[in-house]
Amino acid sequence: MPQKTKRTPMMEQYMKVKEQYPDAFLFYRLGDFYEMFYDDAIKGSQILELTLTSRNKNASETIPMCGVPHHAAQNYIDILVDQGYKVAICEQMEDPKLAKDMVKREVIQLVTPGTLIDDKAGEAKENNYLTAVHESSGKFGFAYTDLSTGELKTAELDNVDALINEMLSLRTKEVVIDKSVTNSTITAFNSLKILLSHQDEIEEKSEVAYSTQELTNKLEINVVSHLVSYLEVTQKRALAHIQKAIHYEPAQYLKLDHRVKRNLELLENSRTHKKSGTLLWLLDKTKTAMGGRLLKQWIDRPLLNKEDILERQNIVQVLLDNYFERSGLQEELSQVYDLERLAGRVAFGNVNGRDLIQLMTSLHHIPQIKYILEQLNDGQLGNLLSQIDPVEEVADLIETAIVDEPPISVTDGNLIREGYNSQLDEYNDALNNGQKWLAELEAKERQETGIHNLKIGYNKVFGYYIEVSKGNVGKLAEGRYQRKQTLVNAERFITPELKEKEAMILGAQSKAADLEYQLFIDIREQIKDRIQRLQKLAAAVAKLDVLQSFAVVSEDGHFVRPEFVSGHQIDIKQGWHPVVQKVMGKQSYVPNNISMAQDLTILLITGPNMSGKSTYMRQLALTVIMAQLGCYVPAQSAKMPLFDQIFTRIGAADDLISGESTFMVEMMEANEALKNATPNSLLLFDEIGRGTATYDGMALAQAIIEYVHDKVQAKTLFSTHYHELTALESELPQLKNIHVGAVEKNGELVFLHQMQAGPADRSYGVHVAKLAGLPESLLKNAAQILERLENEGQQLPASVSKPEEQPALSSEQKESTAENNDVSPDQQLSLFGDSEPAVDPVGEKVVSELKNANLMAMTPMEVMNAVYKWQDRLNKKK
Repeated sequence: MPQKTKRTPMMEQYMKVKEQYPDAFLFYRLGDFYEMFYDDAIKGSQILELTLTSRNKNASETIPMCGVPHHAAQNYIDILVDQGYKVAICEQMEDPKLAKDMVKREVIQLVTPGTLIDDKAGEAKENNYLTAVHESSGKFGFAYTDLSTGELKTAELDNVDALINEMLSLRTKEVVIDKSVTNSTITAFNSLKILLSHQDEIEEKSEVAYSTQELTNKLEINVVSHLVSYLEVTQKRALAHIQKAIHYEPAQYLKLDHRVKRNLELLENSRTHKKSGTLLWLLDKTKTAMGGRLLKQWIDRPLLNKEDILERQNIVQVLLDNYFERSGLQEELSQVYDLERLAGRVAFGNVNGRDLIQLMTSLHHIPQIKYILEQLNDGQLGNLLSQIDPVEEVADLIETAIVDEPPISVTDGNLIREGYNSQLDEYNDALNNGQKWLAELEAKERQETGIHNLKIGYNKVFGYYIEVSKGNVGKLAEGRYQRKQTLVNAERFITPELKEKEAMILGAQSKAADLEYQLFIDIREQIKDRIQRLQKLAAAVAKLDVLQSFAVVSEDGHFVRPEFVSGHQIDIKQGWHPVVQKVMGKQSYVPNNISMAQDLTILLITGPNMSGKSTYMRQLALTVIMAQLGCYVPAQSAKMPLFDQIFTRIGAADDLISGESTFMVEMMEANEALKNATPNSLLLFDEIGRGTATYDGMALAQAIIEYVHDKVQAKTLFSTHYHELTALESELPQLKNIHVGAVEKNGELVFLHQMQAGPADRSYGVHVAKLAGLPESLLKNAAQILERLENEGQQLPASVSKPEEQPALSSEQKESTAENNDVSPDQQLSLFGDSEPAVDPVGEKVVSELKNANLMAMTPMEVMNAVYKWQDRLNKKK
């Protein structure tokens, strides 16, 4: 910013306002434009692609300047806010014509990424959450709100990891912090690229008191107070739609951290970053915007409480059993606009006449929705039905007061229906009579002058006028017509008679417009008194919409109602991955059973790449999530326990932002699961260990399997290419081998996509490479190398277990295994180590250290260092 020099009064005013908002673009209203100056202008012109000009061009120090039309400002504000900036809107607070000195200006709103409320195309089903954090003694008060709907929730979180997980799950763009938040926490936030906003003072306003009145936890009261205070400071208006804060416990829901949601593609396709191909895409048959938002919230937080799940299932069943009534509900719901956000606009003060017509239209469909539910009610719909309140008085008020097709602007008139207000009707009569008088005057003037194209018109600048073409000006009587405006082909005049009528008409017009605006404000305030009822109705309609969506998807997909068992057994008959099947088509998808008895902890899955191992694992996770949403599931039948958490280690990806390699990410995700999983959790581990050297990876994979088996005991699906690990089935009683079937026909690999008992006989790596289209010469060379390695007994490295601990194979197992692999029993056995190994003190010591290592007490880096040392000692021994 340049050094202070002598400035004009206007620039002095600008600088004083800008000092209050140093971290925001200041949109400073000048006439019909919002102007930006200095650094705002330079940066804004680049981002918004505006022409950069300057003020005081003849002065030694020019002022960079650019601007946008006020009527198009929202588009430019959206662009800046989408890129993470704040925009302070500074308006003229008085009529420039009436101002004696400088026009008074002040900021009427600070728009930020977390407070943006205007819907964009395609985003009606998206929430925009603003979050807040208050820290005390290592614990965190956390709150979030959507300003457009008034939703407000809060929780106490135990650590930074839980805090970051909540923020990422909510996809927040802005977090409000206060002085309590430590530098280490701020550092953790900075890596997320979320805008940090500061609010250290609590505003003693009624909205703050109202929002916290049902909270008892001091941390939560603090964080909610700071969050609502930030809204008060930035929005500068009443926030009657902000609801009472609702306490929630993350532990009340099935725990799915942001990595799990990404790996399972619940809300976003990992390749396209779009909705298509996700669980949300599959389940979203909602008819309303608020139903779409609620569905996303439910997918984010599946239930743990069995009674709550059964309540949803029961309603889905009622809707499934009554097709015609359900169709009627869908038809009515499709006519309901976004009640949540319409109520928010009423309270926020930015509602217009068209919004009120949408609100009225929506409320007109509520009685029929209620009637249909009453016809269906068999005791299952009682709670939902009781919340369907038509709020008739609001619909009646709007119908009586607002015209059918109101203008967008609420200040230009033509908004209030005739008969609603007698004073307004009088003004309108005067206006109508005035228009009639003008038409009669035009006819009279044409007759008296003989000018047939003479016309009487009006514009906002010059008022009423008589327009005559230049060729006919000579026909006008001198002295009676006073020139008002000259055009290229015509002249405009005024007469004393027209001037008198103009004053009367414009006076009535101005008074009518002012009165209409005041009447509209009064109507808005009357509706605002019913905000809480409208919000309660919106919540009920959204819930009904999601449950009818579940019914539609369940019927179309031939899903079944899952049964929850008290034990830990899983029995899913002929289940399928619903998203993959929808993409592929039902005829192309091969369903599979997933069966795990009470005492079976781990399914160890082997088989070729591309054969369906990952799909099989994700299939189980999606089935669990859908079941705990209250939806039916893709299977012929399904019995399962209620799971408390799902952990995944699927796919390989570097975290470049954090500077972490694929293997480091792999170890961190595995560590997260092993530290936090309980016997009621579900673990999906896909190819653990392949991100490092073979011996290291195999050692870690086996150690993780044994740790899960002996200590965690959570239901686990573990896929691997380390065939040596299949020998663990004879050592670990709660582990079972399964594999994806594949056959080779005429040198071509055919995937059966069918899970079968026992380990896979081969990896088929060269065959998969052929399917991928690698050059033929390369594939032949690979096949020759593979044959040589197999003949030398080096197809796979020896197991990391001690030689004497290798399980003995029966003669039948030897023959079966050899037959499958086309090698002799002794050759096959050699893959797991020599039957009479030579004494290897170094190797035995390394294996002993590995078995006794407490991997869970070590950091990922310590694990990597230890594995490196073991590998180094083994290599030196060779």
